[in-house]
Amino acid sequence: YLDAIEARPKAINVGVLVGHTPIRLFAMGEASIERTATKAETVIMRALVLEAIEAGAVGFSTSQSPVHVGYKGLPVPSRQADFAEIMTLAGALRDAGSGVIQITVGRIPWFDEFAALARETGRNVTWTAMLTGMEGPDGHIGQLRRSIEILEAGLPVYPQVACRPLQSEFQFSSPFSFERMPFFQPVSAADRDGKKLIYRDPEFRRAFRDAMALDSDMGGEIAPLRLSFHGITITDCHTRPELVERKLVDAATELGVNPVDLALDLALETDLAARFRIPLLNDDEDAVEMLLKDPHMVLGLSDAGAHTSQMYDSCYSTHLLGHWVRERGALTPEHAVWMLTGRPAEVFDITDRGLLAEGRPADVVVYDPDTIGAGPPKRVHDLPAGADRLISEAFGIDAVIVNGVVIRQGGTDRVDGKGPLPGKLLRHGSAA
Repeated sequence: YLDAIEARPKAINVGVLVGHTPIRLFAMGEASIERTATKAETVIMRALVLEAIEAGAVGFSTSQSPVHVGYKGLPVPSRQADFAEIMTLAGALRDAGSGVIQITVGRIPWFDEFAALARETGRNVTWTAMLTGMEGPDGHIGQLRRSIEILEAGLPVYPQVACRPLQSEFQFSSPFSFERMPFFQPVSAADRDGKKLIYRDPEFRRAFRDAMALDSDMGGEIAPLRLSFHGITITDCHTRPELVERKLVDAATELGVNPVDLALDLALETDLAARFRIPLLNDDEDAVEMLLKDPHMVLGLSDAGAHTSQMYDSCYSTHLLGHWVRERGALTPEHAVWMLTGRPAEVFDITDRGLLAEGRPADVVVYDPDTIGAGPPKRVHDLPAGADRLISEAFGIDAVIVNGVVIRQGGTDRVDGKGPLPGKLLRHGSAA
C-alpha cells in the first residue's frame, strides 16, 4: 500500500497510519463487526500492524466512537475490540520502536488506558478529541486536569483540541448524528425507500419525539444530542425555500408542529434531499480559547477526508490564523504557526518537518496576516459520479511551497497535476 502511494504523483507530503478497522476486517471477515477477537486472530492482527509500521506507517489508529457506524448500521469493526486487543496491537509499535497511537474515544479506552498504552509501549498516544460542551466530571475541565496529571507523570498522552465549533450538515438519507440512538439502527440498515417508510412510521416518530423532548429523562449519549437537535438550522429545502437558514424549532413553533415531525416531513417531501446543520460541541469560545492556549494540547480534528458532504473543518488552519490570531487576539502569530507545524511534528514524530531551518525540507506557506481567513461553506460536486462535498475557500494565502517547489501562488496552481509533483511519502515520519 505504501509503495502504491509512493509511486503516485503527489502535490503535498503524505503520512499514513495503519487503521484498526481494515486490519480487523482482513483478519476476521464479517465476524469483525460482531465480536471480540480470538487469541489467534489477535496474533494475526499484531503481525499485520508490525509489518505496516516497519514498512513506514506513521502510526496505528483505532476508534471506539459511538458515532462511527458502518455496514447495516452496525459498529465499525474497531468498536468491537476490547482493551486487551488494543494493547496487544499497539505493542507492535514498541517492538518496531516507532509510531504514534491515535485513538478516537468511546466507552474505552479512557485516561487510565491512555496512560497504560503510553507506559507499556513507550510511544506517543494522542486522542480525539477534547471538546467544550461535555457535561459532568468528564467535561473538558475534568479531562484537562486528568491530562495534565498524566503528562506530568512523564507519560506522553496528548489530547487533540479543535479550533472550530463542531457542527455537521446532514440529510436524512444519511442521518450520521442520530445513528447512535438504538431506534435509528433500522434506518442505518435500510435502503433509501426503506428509510422513507421508517420516517413515515408513527411509532418511529413517537420514539424520536420522546428522545428529543427537552423534558425527556433519557440520559447517556442522548442528552447532549437533544440539546444539539434544538439548535438545528434548515440549510437547504427546495420545496420550502422560505425556511432556509431558519432554526428548525422556530419554524416548527410558527407552523404549530413538533420539530421532529417538521424535519421528517421536509425530508420526505424533498425525497430526502433537504439539508440541516446541527451544532454538536465546542461552541463556547472562551472555553475553546483556554484549551488552545494550554501547552499540553495538540491541534486536530480537521475531519478533512471524512464526512466530506457534512463537515468542512479542513479550513481549520486558516480559521486559526484569521479568527484566533487576528480577530480575537487570543494567540500570537508565532504560537499559532507552531501549533500548525512544530507541535504536530513533535507529537506524530515527523522528524524532518515542522521547522524552517537550514538543511530541512522547504515546506512553506506564505500568508498575509491582515487577510488570512476561511470563507463560508460552499457545496461543490467534483467527486466521482458528481458526488458533493463541502469546502471553505482560503483567503490571504500568497504561496504554497512543497520541498522547495512552488505549487500554488496568487490563487493559481503553479504545477501541472499530470506532470512531476514535489510531494513525498513520509515513511517513519521522514522522506529521507
